[in-house]
Amino acid sequence: MGKIIVRVPATSANLGSGMDSIGIAFHLYFTVIVEEEMDKWQVNHAQGKGIPTDERNLIVQSILKVNPTIHPHQLTVISDVPVTHGLGSSTTAVVAGIKIANALGDMNLSIEEQINMGAKMEGHAESVSAALLGNMVASTYDGKIATAVDVKMPDDLGALMYIRPDGISEKDSRAKLPKDINLMQAVYSSSTANVFLALASQGKWEQALPFVENDQFHEPYRKDLVPELDQIREIAHKLGIYGTYLSGAGPTIATISNKNKLSELRIELQKINLNGSLRILDIDNVGATLRGE
Repeated sequence: MGKIIVRVPATSANLGSGMDSIGIAFHLYFTVIVEEEMDKWQVNHAQGKGIPTDERNLIVQSILKVNPTIHPHQLTVISDVPVTHGLGSSTTAVVAGIKIANALGDMNLSIEEQINMGAKMEGHAESVSAALLGNMVASTYDGKIATAVDVKMPDDLGALMYIRPDGISEKDSRAKLPKDINLMQAVYSSSTANVFLALASQGKWEQALPFVENDQFHEPYRKDLVPELDQIREIAHKLGIYGTYLSGAGPTIATISNKNKLSELRIELQKINLNGSLRILDIDNVGATLRGE
């Protein structure tokens, strides 16, 4: 087999009250080129000194978890996905590893099997499901079996991402979460997620998106890590835009809306000189791809 090229979309998780269960894939990509066999694994990348370049790299670890008999190769990573910014940087590496192991080992894994493997590695299924299927995905994982259902999103929807220069580790962000929450708070939060998904599945996005802003599972406890969340949401509301949420564990803030409205929002946010970048992203409706050369 010649070169293999795997491309995995970035993902955004925790839409509204869909903590660890609802994710979206975007046109922002993590690409891995699988090159010649080596005596030892070699991962070439420009992701910073903290990312290993040998068998400790998450891509390689994922490959070997799927198939420990895969021979070492040289891998070259080209990524637009920022590390530790709530856009699925670890998920892209995991999914790339699953795809590479499946190809090199001639395993013929189904998408369902790939989702289950990714969920087992990550502990939840929404990000790997979105990365593999594209679009928006609702999922559940009981520790053994993951179930995922994709919901097609219209072409005129996109997301404005406010990406802070400083990242937040998922470990630090998870530490902010309470061990228990009030029953009525949980019922309210889960019911808003149910209504959001029901409206979205019927294509009623204008009615669905306000429900993204009603989370009680994680945003109230993480807001101090990302003070810009309320600021962006307030400005969006003045423009009639609803659908702003904390992406994944943060610190990226996402706003889903019509792309024309997102352009208006970006102009307004540029006026207040936020300490970060603003990017409008299209929805990826294909998911992870693999091709050989």
